[in-house]
Amino acid sequence: MTVEPKTALIAGRGALPAALAGAMATRPLVAALNGFVPDGLEVDINFRVERLAPFLRHLGDHGVERVVFAGAVQRPALDPALLDPQTATMLPRLMQAMAAGDDATLRVVLDLFVEAGFAIAGVEDVAPSLLPGPGMLAGSVSPRDEADATRAAAIVAALGAVDVGQGAAVAQGLCLGVEALPGTDALLAGLASLAAGLRPDPARGRGLFFKAPKPGQDRRIDLPTIGPATVQAVADAGLGGIAFQAGGVICLDLAEMQRLAGKLGVFLWARE
Repeated sequence: MTVEPKTALIAGRGALPAALAGAMATRPLVAALNGFVPDGLEVDINFRVERLAPFLRHLGDHGVERVVFAGAVQRPALDPALLDPQTATMLPRLMQAMAAGDDATLRVVLDLFVEAGFAIAGVEDVAPSLLPGPGMLAGSVSPRDEADATRAAAIVAALGAVDVGQGAAVAQGLCLGVEALPGTDALLAGLASLAAGLRPDPARGRGLFFKAPKPGQDRRIDLPTIGPATVQAVADAGLGGIAFQAGGVICLDLAEMQRLAGKLGVFLWARE
């Protein structure tokens, strides 16, 4: 009989931490960064970046062997008065990484947890059901959609290579918008308000929204996520559907996504 290691879920805002905890075989210890409370999930421990070293020791005292990260956080404002001596030695690495971008910051965060003796688990390790494999999940795609997905995948790969975003909207081969710091919701809301004359004739293909991890991304953290709200936003933006990298994108409440896609007449395609 295999005994599962005790896991801590380092949670941020949004619905993902609760979905991840619910899909795990046993409930994890839930820790949340101060000011970033997850939706619908009871938090066991709150912590601050300025007290990172004591927090890591606290996890060890609770018997935690591995950690998994989920949820949205922004770079917190730091209070130097709260720093303890050990965390103060970590801070220069964190600050330098923050200046270099999100990917660099995440890599340093992972390194700090590994150096403290914890294994890092990804969603595919603890809740693989949240990452759909290849196939059509709702509706169908045309050759035009397939070409748009290929174009969007190339754009997302180029964006990811410079640590910009994980999504793009394409119609008839034309890029309508890309995901940047404001995120997917902002991109799709902008498309919904875009003047008709600034986009191709939808009669020739409504286009799609594409989502995928960045090239070479550490899949243990910050995998792209979509959910029912994304399906609604795609329909509101006048796009024909969502294509995403199979096995590389978290789907929150897939059954509801499929139901809503059918109702709104948009497709869901987990692209190989």
